[in-house]
Amino acid sequence: MHEIEQLSLPHGLGRGIVDLFPSGREEGHEQNLVFRLQESARKKIPLRIKLGIDPTGSDIHLGHSILFRKLRAFQNAGHTAVLIIGDFTACIGDPTGKSNTRVQLTSEEVEENAKTYLEQLGLGQPEENALLDFTTPGRMEVCRNSEWLAELDLNQVIDLLSQATVGQMLAKEDFGKRYNSGTPISLHEFLYPLLQAYDSVAVKADVELGGIDQKFNVAMGRDLQRYLGQTPQFGLLLPILVGLDGVQKMSKSLGNTVGINEDPLSMYSKLEKVPDELVRTYLTLLTDLDPEDLPSNRRDSQKMMALAVTASHHGLSAATSAQLDAAKLVLGSKGSTEDVREISLSGVNFPAKAFYLLSAVGLCPSSSEARRQIQGGGVRLDGEKLSDPTLEFLDKKVLIGKVVQIGKKTFRRFIF
Repeated sequence: MHEIEQLSLPHGLGRGIVDLFPSGREEGHEQNLVFRLQESARKKIPLRIKLGIDPTGSDIHLGHSILFRKLRAFQNAGHTAVLIIGDFTACIGDPTGKSNTRVQLTSEEVEENAKTYLEQLGLGQPEENALLDFTTPGRMEVCRNSEWLAELDLNQVIDLLSQATVGQMLAKEDFGKRYNSGTPISLHEFLYPLLQAYDSVAVKADVELGGIDQKFNVAMGRDLQRYLGQTPQFGLLLPILVGLDGVQKMSKSLGNTVGINEDPLSMYSKLEKVPDELVRTYLTLLTDLDPEDLPSNRRDSQKMMALAVTASHHGLSAATSAQLDAAKLVLGSKGSTEDVREISLSGVNFPAKAFYLLSAVGLCPSSSEARRQIQGGGVRLDGEKLSDPTLEFLDKKVLIGKVVQIGKKTFRRFIF
């Protein structure tokens, strides 16, 4: 996993970025993105931010949403999103990350997938409820790359091919692995990076967004723009989101995804079980919250992240209801968690160890009985088993609203 950087771009545009090229750190240099953004604001000419998608599937998951969120951030900063539906290139198939030749889709399959993609991204919805802004004038252009790629003649294709060498193609990690292992590489696959790069020429892109695995393709877009007399675009790359398993990238084929259109309860329930080491990354890449605000308690961090991500897609009210419903399922109660009886912490002196806490609020007749219950595995806090009777809670604030369970039948919600 690449380290997530906070590059010093305005409007929080640098959040989560792992690569920006060229870096152009010289003040006032044309290849300095900060300078280009400043010039854009001064001249009131928005930059054109390209994101190409090949709709080879029908569902968008949170891993995909990282790039769309970044595109929306540029829209919110006043720039033009150029969303390219790769209806032509999808029929070839992006070889990136593949160990063999991809199955080529029909144009009808691609168009049907594109339609569902755009609906999920917010086409036809108010901009405040959508992942992308389709309604504000000047903020969105949607193109299909068949508009220009289908018009190329053989001479133009040969000209494009002349701009890359076999050595360059085999230097691309996926092609290199396949070549060295003896796995066939079809010639049409070498066309994909060139055609995708030509998209940048066709739309006159100033910036192209991509995953870290797309650097080869994005860099080729710069090369073609330079060759054809345009100012080369910036490449702005984001990390690949690790899936719910905590091991492999989020992918529907691996069953470790969260779809952006999943109902709030399903989304929240999956997210609150994300491995600890991914919570900060998820919060950084999938929300606008400051990761420094995450609570120190592991379980509280998971819940905060799950609530924030769910709220970003369904609204805070729906996300909060999902959180309560998820707790209800953990409790195994048929009623609402709001019906769980409350118990006050007003008589407890903090810091407080777990065994003392249970006896102080009257849930156990003595500290020794509280120790026995905890050591026997009979105590849970918000569904998580307590195993250490000496676990210390520094402040009552970390317990307010949580549900403690003793045995199978006793449930209490802590209040002030």
